[in-house]
Amino acid sequence: MTCHCGNGEPFASCCQPFLQGAQRPATAEALMRARYSAFVEGDIDYIINTHDPDTVQSIDKDGTEEWAKQSEWKGLEILETEAGQVGDKFGSVKFCATYELKGTKVEHREAATFRHDGEQWLFVDGKQISGPPVVREEPKVGRNDPCPCGNGKKFKNCCAKSA
Repeated sequence: MTCHCGNGEPFASCCQPFLQGAQRPATAEALMRARYSAFVEGDIDYIINTHDPDTVQSIDKDGTEEWAKQSEWKGLEILETEAGQVGDKFGSVKFCATYELKGTKVEHREAATFRHDGEQWLFVDGKQISGPPVVREEPKVGRNDPCPCGNGKKFKNCCAKSA
């Protein structure tokens, strides 16, 4: 089985050893990927164990576990990494995690910060970031332009009223 984290490696040799405690991620990005896999697997203990002790109290374990198990995980895309390599003390990873919950597709974009405590990488916190701008494919219709529905009225006196 290919790993949930999206790097194309087998789960058994990618994130599974981290989730089982046999290995520790060497970089902040590797921890981010392992944490995503933990959400997919419903392994909330791994999420808690790799969370900074100063902020771990903010986790609602039962609520997080319920959310993770109810979600249908679609993929992880790493958007950008800064530092977080072997020898670094801090790092950040911007990512987009896609999942479906109760029939609604969600693209969760976040800038996550990590710190190395001398033994392992830990998730400190994350801030939601915006996605790429939506680009309009058709030209914008002005108030006084003919309505695109084709009835001959001005847009402001036709479809704009119902919008």
